[in-house]
Amino acid sequence: MSSSDIFIGETIGTAVLILLGGGVCAAVTLKHSKAHNAGWLSIAFGWGFAVLTAAYLAGGVSGAHLNPAVTIGLAIKGGTAWSDVPLYIGSQLLGAMIGAVLVWLTYYGQFRAHLTDPETLHSPPSEEGLVDQAAAPKAGPVLGIFSTGPEIRNAVQNVVTEVIATVVLVLAILTQGLNNDGNGLGTLGALITSLVVVSIGLSLGGPTGYAINPVRDLGPRIVHALLPLPNKGGSDWGYAWIPVVGPLIGGAIAGGLYNLAFA
Repeated sequence: MSSSDIFIGETIGTAVLILLGGGVCAAVTLKHSKAHNAGWLSIAFGWGFAVLTAAYLAGGVSGAHLNPAVTIGLAIKGGTAWSDVPLYIGSQLLGAMIGAVLVWLTYYGQFRAHLTDPETLHSPPSEEGLVDQAAAPKAGPVLGIFSTGPEIRNAVQNVVTEVIATVVLVLAILTQGLNNDGNGLGTLGALITSLVVVSIGLSLGGPTGYAINPVRDLGPRIVHALLPLPNKGGSDWGYAWIPVVGPLIGGAIAGGLYNLAFA
């Protein structure tokens, strides 16, 4: 495929992935959304359907990697030229940022209402009916709409969690079609991959929110830092390297495992 195919397919596909995936996070998180507090199942299935939609959309154009970890795994397997890897990853990062901006535009009113709501910005009253302003959080929980974060902040555990979850994802992608004379599964592969993502979310997503995709986390985190959101708080750059490094390691391990066990 040509460079323009890679650029167009990966940019548009990843933008749709983040629009729908970040969109379900916004729908569940933000007050004045009809899906407010819909819960983890909604997020897991929302991200799975986001992968399904984006993969169908971009599959025939760029192969629908949509994820640098997948690109690295395919390059190690030998299915993607290493010379194309920078273009894939750059296009994916651009698409992720575009998708995050589209989430903001879609939920613009909800973002403003949520982040100016006194109940969001202040601690609940004590038993005496007083609000402790010193203990009040500075912003609503909107970073989680854009990026992931750990429930328990332990760098080693957080990286290991992302590595394990990404190995499952990328290995599942690389082994598609082995039961079909190596011809792949075509559009059926997108459905299987989306169900794998749902499974990862339900089973392995609890500790870190399962980034399993460096640009899925980094691109929207950059957008969060740049958007003029009132009371948005920090972008947690101290954690930002984990959902980048962990999935890249996981993708590389999955590519190596494929060559050792399945090639």
